[in-house]
Amino acid sequence: MTRKSHDVDAVVTWGLLAAWALHDTEEMVMVPRWVRTQVPELRKRFPRVPQTVWRRLESVDAREFSTAVAAMAVLLAAACADGQRTGGRSAVYQTALNAFGLHGLVHLAQAAAMRGYTPGSATTPLVVLPFTVWARGRLRRSGVLRPTRPRQLAEGLGFAAVATVATHALAQAVPRRR
Repeated sequence: MTRKSHDVDAVVTWGLLAAWALHDTEEMVMVPRWVRTQVPELRKRFPRVPQTVWRRLESVDAREFSTAVAAMAVLLAAACADGQRTGGRSAVYQTALNAFGLHGLVHLAQAAAMRGYTPGSATTPLVVLPFTVWARGRLRRSGVLRPTRPRQLAEGLGFAAVATVATHALAQAVPRRR
């Protein structure tokens, strides 16, 4: 396929996967320790949250979390490949890009609610939000950015939520070695 002048560069499409990898590296490094140290405090601060939620959070081991991250990488790689194939026009790619940025806002809201650090909140202002704004700007200048309306924001949040739940469910279903 010949590249059209209004298509975006691979750094815009595949850059999403690279930015996500940097961000999720922070999460992979920080989640186990953060869960260990913060869940007891969270139980006290949020007594109405069912104990099953806290137990489930504490039960996620490094293998399960790594498997979920790997599954998410596959989903994002597919979205980025579709973005590259379509010169950035892909609705799947643009939804994944929106999801990435919106999930960063969720990280910042979590950190604000906790009044401190939460895994993912350090790379959000350094990587997630700047990349999302930059990539959307490149898509806009190339004339391929779909209009962003409340529906697209809901789709982005929905994509992030469904992908997170699905990848963690898959990771939980992978048999553990004994």
